[in-house]
Amino acid sequence: MGNRTPLAATLAANSISTAGTSLTLIGVPWFVLETTGSAGRAGVVAFCATLPIVVAALIGGPVIDRFGRRRTAIASDAVCAAAIAAIPLLHFADVLDFWMLCALMALNGFAHTPGNTARYVLIPDLAEHAGTTLPRAASLFDAVSRGARMIGAALAGVLIAFVGAETVLLLDAATFGLSALLIAAGVRGVRAAEPRKAEAPVSLRAYGTELREGYVHVLGNRLLLAVVVMVMFMNGTDQGWNAVLLPVHAESELSGAPAIGLLTALFGAGGLAGALLYGAVGHRFSRRAVFTVCVILCGAPRFLVAAVTGTTLPLAVTMLLGGIAGGVLNPILTTVVYERVPDRLRSRVSGALTAGSEFAMPVGGLAAGLLVEGAGATGALLAMGGIYFLATLSPLVFPSWRTLDDVPGAEPVQKPVPQTEVPAPVSRSGPSRPTPGP
Repeated sequence: MGNRTPLAATLAANSISTAGTSLTLIGVPWFVLETTGSAGRAGVVAFCATLPIVVAALIGGPVIDRFGRRRTAIASDAVCAAAIAAIPLLHFADVLDFWMLCALMALNGFAHTPGNTARYVLIPDLAEHAGTTLPRAASLFDAVSRGARMIGAALAGVLIAFVGAETVLLLDAATFGLSALLIAAGVRGVRAAEPRKAEAPVSLRAYGTELREGYVHVLGNRLLLAVVVMVMFMNGTDQGWNAVLLPVHAESELSGAPAIGLLTALFGAGGLAGALLYGAVGHRFSRRAVFTVCVILCGAPRFLVAAVTGTTLPLAVTMLLGGIAGGVLNPILTTVVYERVPDRLRSRVSGALTAGSEFAMPVGGLAAGLLVEGAGATGALLAMGGIYFLATLSPLVFPSWRTLDDVPGAEPVQKPVPQTEVPAPVSRSGPSRPTPGP
């Protein structure tokens, strides 16, 4: 039996960090609405928080390899802890200007992405280290993340109501610190977590070559490219939902922050159930069939239900069912990308996938804020929901999705599948990994 401590430490650190991020996801928009009363400003903060995520993903892959995945995860959490803690501390000192809030959220987004990627790309090696299978480890990684998101969202709604958004942000900063300590103490003796020996001396040219390798790999694989394009639109509209549309809807139609916490927690609970369900029995079914049904059901319905009803129960049921469908998606995408990316390129390809998948997120939050102020909440919900629905039709339309069930290197069932799409498939990514769902 292998050593399971590094895998357990990484899962625990990621779950704690994810729970803290859920606190920020709810706490920051509510903080902005409370202090400014402007949906437009909430959209601006969302833009400032997410644009650096894309920038960090665009350039960060080679840095993770050279600095080391373990060191990257620790440094990332430490910077995020400082950035998030500074927001309430400056507010308590009555010196927090709006531009400072935007700058601190930008720093948090820029630092958070490399840490997420570093933890994620370690999973195949940690699974082997622990003596477990890759699909099981991928499902477990997604399940604990969704469970943590559920717990964090529920806590955020309750804590905001009782102690205020500022205290919630301080708690989030503490979660980043705890995550860093877990990685520092628990992920030892794993070769893949340490800095990689440079294939070429450090230089701008060598860095550019390494960076380019990740993008060439994604562009050369039609399925990965199709995944990135679809998830880009899903993540963009999800950001509009999380950062603007749900807070505005909850403030005007529901019970405020507690309703946000409840709805987000229900989606997380459904996601946890869906991920665990797929991990248990998903291998028995066609990936493409399951993915196509679940991706259509996971997101768009909640926009429609919120637009046509002003009560909590219908939206709560929709969020729970959407979460179950959404929970199935990431284990499939994670396994598929692991299978198609060699270990040598894992961090670089993961950075490229994150950059592409999250490219629309800055625009999504900003657009939602502007749509609410220009067309009203109902019009904004219908417009964003329509974009989401069209994006999720992709697996039914584009031929590249037909290869979702193919496993590179496996014996073909009927006829050989051309391997020219995959430059150098090795059994083994993903925004990051592609991450649909709020």
